[in-house]
Amino acid sequence: MTGATPPLPARLTPGDRVVVLSPSSWPEERRHLDDLLAALASWGLRPELSAHVEDRRGYMAGTVADRLTDLHEALRDPGVRALVASRGGCGAIRLVHGLDGDLLRRDPKPLVGYSDITALHQVWRRAGVPVVHGAVHGAHQDLVRRQLLEGATTTVHRDPGALTAGLTTTGTAAGVLVGGNLEMLARTVGVVDVSWEGCLLLVEANRAAGLGTVDRALSQLRLSGALDGLTGVVVGSFEEFAGYADRGWTVLDTLHDLLDDLGVPVLGGIGTGHLDDPVPVPLGVPAVLDADAGRLDVQPLVR
Repeated sequence: MTGATPPLPARLTPGDRVVVLSPSSWPEERRHLDDLLAALASWGLRPELSAHVEDRRGYMAGTVADRLTDLHEALRDPGVRALVASRGGCGAIRLVHGLDGDLLRRDPKPLVGYSDITALHQVWRRAGVPVVHGAVHGAHQDLVRRQLLEGATTTVHRDPGALTAGLTTTGTAAGVLVGGNLEMLARTVGVVDVSWEGCLLLVEANRAAGLGTVDRALSQLRLSGALDGLTGVVVGSFEEFAGYADRGWTVLDTLHDLLDDLGVPVLGGIGTGHLDDPVPVPLGVPAVLDADAGRLDVQPLVR
């Protein structure tokens, strides 16, 4: 981060405007947008679609210039109090150098999204503005409402049946919670200048390819020095790797091999990431990892 950390965004109130936009790919079905708008409206908010939310250019929601225009218009408008990504996909990293972080610092607004949106979350991290790693859908969507409108704290318990639950060690650790999708975190090394020293790192991944994806991404973060000074690691969903092996190794072997010798507490089995019902987790705010109790406690992202 650079400069003074801005205050937390103000909690949303009924009647506030929220912009739904597509910084990555476009929503494949209109009903997904309609469901998202209906959910936000049911919270008493006034959701709006950005001008280019349904644009299509290959696998991306329009040109870089148009997607940046949507982001900047939402950030400049004092009546807009939060931004919600319609989906992830691909293409958000193309926006990071064109995004005006001063707009965020002048008027902090949370961004809700995950997966490819992790690239933009690093810009929010650089500006010192919290985000929600999650989405307004599934069984936990009301938690997003409470996070944004009530300033709720977030507690996530380890799921003993989750693939990564066995990575859990012992001990406790505290720090600002950072991270997100593992591949996108690695892709932003050298692109967005942020520091995670003294932080808790959250990682999760979907299986677009084999174990090499996880190995290369974590190795890049280690070799770049990005993991130096972490206080702990929170491991979200790697469920898409269940049942997959490469020459005798599973994803747990890869994660153990690259995380164990960091010498910090690790809490696995946290249900955030690429799941049908992902738990939304605030990033950019203080949190406590308690590996012995199997829980993660995250402070509010709004004041």
